[in-house]
Amino acid sequence: MQTPPFTGTSATIREVGLRDGLQSVATIVGTAEKCRWIDTAYAAGVREVEVGSMVPARLLPQLADTEAVLQHALQLPGLVASVLVPNLKGAERALAAGAHAMIVPLSASHAHSLANLRKTPDEVVAEVARIRAARDAAGARTIIEGGVGTSFGCTLQGEVAEAEVLRLLQALLDAGADRLSLADTVGYADPASVTRLFDKALHLVGDRLRYAHFHDTRGMGLANAYAAWQSGMRGFDACLGGIGGCPHAPGASGNVATEDLAYMLERMGVATGIHVPALLQLRQQLQHWLPGETLHGSLWQAGVIGTSVKPAPRAAAI
Repeated sequence: MQTPPFTGTSATIREVGLRDGLQSVATIVGTAEKCRWIDTAYAAGVREVEVGSMVPARLLPQLADTEAVLQHALQLPGLVASVLVPNLKGAERALAAGAHAMIVPLSASHAHSLANLRKTPDEVVAEVARIRAARDAAGARTIIEGGVGTSFGCTLQGEVAEAEVLRLLQALLDAGADRLSLADTVGYADPASVTRLFDKALHLVGDRLRYAHFHDTRGMGLANAYAAWQSGMRGFDACLGGIGGCPHAPGASGNVATEDLAYMLERMGVATGIHVPALLQLRQQLQHWLPGETLHGSLWQAGVIGTSVKPAPRAAAI
């Protein structure tokens, strides 16, 4: 058993909009625009970005240019560029492309796992073992992250037991994952359940649990992030403009907005290294890249306290 080692007043926000966000919208954003998104987020202080997914283009044409976007991201000093990999084949692509980290998604919900990956949770664990063997054989330093989704419940299955989530976290480490993340894929969590699960998870695996991933589906995304912070989490996923969801989880709309989360943490005295007004300006640009798509979040409507930067007019960022 380990106890949470986290101290200090800083946190890392990983921008996952280029993967988790864009996979759920119909509009295909061009490679040049994606690279501009990364450059602008980097200039605003973002230092971790999930740039795409190593899946067949026929399944997610929105992410067909992941290798090209990754190569651009790798040129920015100090930026950690990660990709999602659903299986060994995807991991081999990530290794060949030089990704800093690859995230292997696992659903604690058996029903969602079959719908999303066509594998049971334990079959995904076995795939992680194969990915670890391939990574080590290649002599690569790419980090393997086991991402446990539907950790608080699932639209397809309903309740997911805490004991099953904890079992899968340990199983992923035993299979060779370097680090872990926990996700509320369909917005089932509430602050009390977040506290219970993250307290237990951190006690079990300590600082190998690196990221918390929340959706704002039912308006509790920021409250859940705060509860995870109170439990000891110092890494969070978020999407610019609150876009995103899961194609195989009905109702899984709206990730926590990067700009809202960064603003909340900064107001709490937690250093993120992110200049929030710059994110609000990038959000305005994102709306132009996603015409007709709905962006989410709250900060854009009122702006940042104590800054002369004004939010976009309501009609420009619906």
